[in-house]
Amino acid sequence: MPDELNYVDWFRHSSPYINAHRGKTFVILIPGEAIECAHFSSIIHDLALLDSLGIRLVLVQGARPQINEILSSRRFKSQVEDDYRVTPQDQLLDVIQASAAVRVQLEAKLSMGLPNTPMDGARLKVCSGNYVIARPLGVVDGIDYGHTGEVRRIDSEAIFRLLEDDNMVLLPHLGFSPTGEVFNLKSEDVAIQAAIQLKADKLVIFSEEEGIFKSNGELYSELLTKDADVILKEKTLSSITHAALDACVQAVRQGVPRAHLISYNDNGGLLRELFSREGSGTMIDEDSYEKLRPAHIDDVGGMMALLTPLEEKGVLVRRSRELLENEVDRFIVIERDSAIVACAALYPFEQENAGELACLAVSPDYRGSNRGERLLKGIEQAAKAQNLSTLFLLTTRTAHWFIERGFSETTLASLPTKKQALYNYQRNSKIFSKIL
Repeated sequence: MPDELNYVDWFRHSSPYINAHRGKTFVILIPGEAIECAHFSSIIHDLALLDSLGIRLVLVQGARPQINEILSSRRFKSQVEDDYRVTPQDQLLDVIQASAAVRVQLEAKLSMGLPNTPMDGARLKVCSGNYVIARPLGVVDGIDYGHTGEVRRIDSEAIFRLLEDDNMVLLPHLGFSPTGEVFNLKSEDVAIQAAIQLKADKLVIFSEEEGIFKSNGELYSELLTKDADVILKEKTLSSITHAALDACVQAVRQGVPRAHLISYNDNGGLLRELFSREGSGTMIDEDSYEKLRPAHIDDVGGMMALLTPLEEKGVLVRRSRELLENEVDRFIVIERDSAIVACAALYPFEQENAGELACLAVSPDYRGSNRGERLLKGIEQAAKAQNLSTLFLLTTRTAHWFIERGFSETTLASLPTKKQALYNYQRNSKIFSKIL
């Protein structure tokens, strides 16, 4: 029974993400190293699950270790300059052979019907073709890169038609020119351009490491592009992780809303990253003009404009301007382009090691983009910083939203004594709490 309850709880918590991701386009880079890892079959299973949930998938394949192996077997020396492999004419067929072997292996795995799994019998349609148009990299700083190229454009129109027909699209790291030439491309570059030109909702890159780590060994669950720039300049990452992070930053800077780094060695990491609040890797965001910060006195006017409509509907308890000014240090806000679009407050009850979450509100024009989640996370962090062990709230309209985020209904007797004395029986608010 406990395992069943845990499953139900997980499913309830993941349902908002399932709904949010349906119909969205994800570009997922699968490097050659991932294909050789022990969990590759599980990755295929998880891709099939994403497909069944209505997510439109564009897979980009790499073949770095496979190319290294075939070139080594033929005693060719592979030259790498500025993270690009030089591809002379006499090595091009070997590169094509390695890439084709990886593509066939991927297509075979995706065509198996996934026996002995919950997705047994699932029918996946996978399409691959000449959808990446490329041009030669040419001679750079005196180095002739031969048949190494760069992405000129992605045939977005053809790919969209395939996606609309419920196909999964597979893009190799090979590009083709209008003159019939074949070019060896960086798989990261193909993934970047595919995500940008397809206007993908996410770019996901599998890498050896779980993500990006802080100096104390803690994983960054979220990383702003400006902070990622600092890490990239320090050049402390492995070459593969450095390339993956750089690709994420480039994609986000050019309009892709989110990019994710996850480990192909983490069984189920893709699902946890996409369908849980905690995630499993590192998500890269743009350093945008939207900020979560403590409120100050100049925000009171914007906060009143946000709270008043909800107070008039009876969703929130009325607060006068004077009260908001006196209690402004209890609030955090989300500011977007100098406007207050969301806010929430924390009222501590130190004797009981408890805190009250109050006035959580998001402007109607800015709902549906996880701003409520950000406010809740900010309040929880503030409560932990004050050594509070429990967070509680009173609500009349939004019970389910809080239940989905780990709160449980409780009784009036569980509240701090001072809060019990202030309880408004006429409003008949439901009481919820969460252990931090």
